[in-house]
Parts: sequence; structure tokens; C-alpha cells
Amino acid sequence: MKFFSSDFRDKIVKIYEKGDTSIRKVATRFDVSKGFVQKILKQKQTTGHVQPRKQGGSPKSVLHSLTTELTHMVEKYPDSTLFPSSIQPGFK
Repeated sequence: MKFFSSDFRDKIVKIYEKGDTSIRKVATRFDVSKGFVQKILKQKQTTGHVQPRKQGGSPKSVLHSLTTELTHMVEKYPDSTLFPSSIQPGFK
């Protein structure tokens, strides 16, 4: 998603709040989507500002909470992570 500055977002809100235009016309004027204009207008109404929200990160792995436990298991039983030579690729 493209990042838009707070100043740019404020301009969009100010133009719309003048009352002589539609969301669709504002979106066309600023070359953004209608949904983006709707989103920042709603954000302004609910939070009182239009600053960009924090971007989401990637979801945590299911095993993330078990990292310490898995590390200890591998340290205690290092051979358990190896394939048996009979089924390891490239070995006969």
C-alpha cells in the first residue's frame, strides 16, 4: 500500500469538508481511490486525526511461543534433527 503524508491527508479532508464536492470527485482530484477518501474521513471522525496508522507486521509462527523449548530439545538431542542415511537424499 502506498504511504500518504499527514499533510496530504489533511488537504483531502479539508477539501471534502468545504461541502461543495463529493467523495468521488475528491478522489479523482487527488488521484486516490474512493475507499481511501472514505477511510480517512471516517478516521478523522472517530479519532480526530488523519495520521497514518501503524503498519501491520507478518503474523507470528505457531511455533514462535515454543522457540525456547525447541532450542533446548535440539541441544539435548542433536541427532534427532538428522535424517537416517537410508532415506537422506543422495545417499544409498
